[in-house]
Amino acid sequence: MKGQYSLSASKVCQWCGKAIPAGNVLLRGGNTYCCEGCYLGELAAQNSQHLTDEAYLAIAESLAAALDAREHETGLHSKRVACHTLVLARQFTDERDSLKQVYWGALLHDIGKIAIPDAILLKQDKLTDDEWQVMRSHPQRGYDIVAAIPFMREAAQIILHHEERYDGKGYPAALSGDDIPWGARLFAVIDTLDAMTNDRLYRKAMSFDVAKEEIVKLSGQQFDPQAVTAFLAEEQMLKEMVEMKCFLEPDFG
Repeated sequence: MKGQYSLSASKVCQWCGKAIPAGNVLLRGGNTYCCEGCYLGELAAQNSQHLTDEAYLAIAESLAAALDAREHETGLHSKRVACHTLVLARQFTDERDSLKQVYWGALLHDIGKIAIPDAILLKQDKLTDDEWQVMRSHPQRGYDIVAAIPFMREAAQIILHHEERYDGKGYPAALSGDDIPWGARLFAVIDTLDAMTNDRLYRKAMSFDVAKEEIVKLSGQQFDPQAVTAFLAEEQMLKEMVEMKCFLEPDFG
């Protein structure tokens, strides 16, 4: 509630509907007024929501870090791709709740892998067809875990569809184009960027420019062209973050 404090004759509080005694401190926004009690109550509610958001974030990041440790991922893979996806998401919205959902969805994209046996998840040899079927179940398993959390329902859709392709050749639902949640389309670009620019057991990390060339080449096939355009618009920031192996703390505005 933005406005200015003033001393005034009796007015009516827009929140509780009660008359505000003359001489009391008022918060004025245009021709509307708020009594001191409602104003302080709103501040308390905002502070409580901030603390709740911080708790949710800490829990989600702890889960992601535990999964990264199990998979022997390089550094903070999950938090890194979440922060980088957030860079792209700001090209499309500055709405706080939407940005939180994108961050949480990207952060927990592989949470379903906690249900994948170590013998498959950590296997260094080529997976058999049956093992691939088990591995490919992780988006649905992740969705089933997160969709039950009321404040992460949109994030759950990103988790469910993060392995889809723009051309419809992905899984689990073979969605294509705009049928894929927009957060999942952004994440797909960043996940490829992160995979290519970090060491793997079978190869060394590639440069940002090599990864960029591959992403641009697959625009309209694996990747949403709008997501690729957003990637190119943020190229300098992402390149610096990749080369320094760093991430930005999430800022939802």
